[in-house]
Amino acid sequence: MRFLFAYLTVLCLLFSCTDKNNVKIDVSKINVNFLVKRYDVDFYNSTKATLPKVKSTYPYLFPESFTDSLALAKINNKDEQELFSETQKIFKDISHLEMQLTSLFKHIKYYNLKFTPPNVVTMLTNIDYNSRVIYADSLLLISLDVYLGKEHQFYSDYPKYIKENNTKENIIVDVANAIIEKQIMPTQDRSFIGKIINKGKKMYLFDLYLPKVSDRLKIGYSTEKLNWAIANEEQVWKYFIERKLLFSTDTKLNKRFIDNAPFSKFYLSEDNLSPGKIGVWVGWQIVRSYMKHNDVSLQELVKIKPEDLFKKSKYKPKK
Repeated sequence: MRFLFAYLTVLCLLFSCTDKNNVKIDVSKINVNFLVKRYDVDFYNSTKATLPKVKSTYPYLFPESFTDSLALAKINNKDEQELFSETQKIFKDISHLEMQLTSLFKHIKYYNLKFTPPNVVTMLTNIDYNSRVIYADSLLLISLDVYLGKEHQFYSDYPKYIKENNTKENIIVDVANAIIEKQIMPTQDRSFIGKIINKGKKMYLFDLYLPKVSDRLKIGYSTEKLNWAIANEEQVWKYFIERKLLFSTDTKLNKRFIDNAPFSKFYLSEDNLSPGKIGVWVGWQIVRSYMKHNDVSLQELVKIKPEDLFKKSKYKPKK
């Protein structure tokens, strides 16, 4: 089996697919209250005299082991100040981010009336891309230094598929993801189809919570990789079926088709052209198909077993 590579012919399909799957609702009358605090600004501009005030404002960021002497050394460190300076070039004004957060929180509350927007704190974490966003119910921490742009010199040694998501446009996606991770628990279904549908549920929540965000940003692909996923959806599905992978419980399939990676592993010569986590993409399309053919609430979607969802999805990959 071989894959298709006609990227230019699917460009119009890319945009039509993105638009068609957006679920637009009116959230103008929904009220959300939250604070946005700039720990990064307050901390790196503080002095020995003003540090106590910063500590009292952000006590959760000053464990006992983080003494005043260590804090001041960090503040006055040349490399730390360079990182802060570079971040300020892009994030001195975060009013646009605040608008995005407001819209996101309104959409989440529309579907989850009990949702309470967390207070937001921006910070620097020395480019810890594994901790881009931390969500702890009433608090949301955002590491701005991970979003300086995929071509930024600070990321020169990072893998391309990681750098692809190091842009300011990715912040709101990572925030939504941190919240969604708390709303959809890992499935007990150990089958490959169960796992990708569970991932697909999470991706569908992006459709609901971020209706104006492109599929490319939601899934974290480059334009070329997304085009490949769209053009080859049918071939990928055939591959899964022909090799009897759908109900396999082989954990190696996680790294091949579910986990974030530079490409998916079909063990074919063209693998490097594919995007990573292609199973997540397919699971997303299955859930979209299910929601298209079944009139169910978000709560029902979250609860339904993957096997039952698959049977009722009427999923047919795009040719």
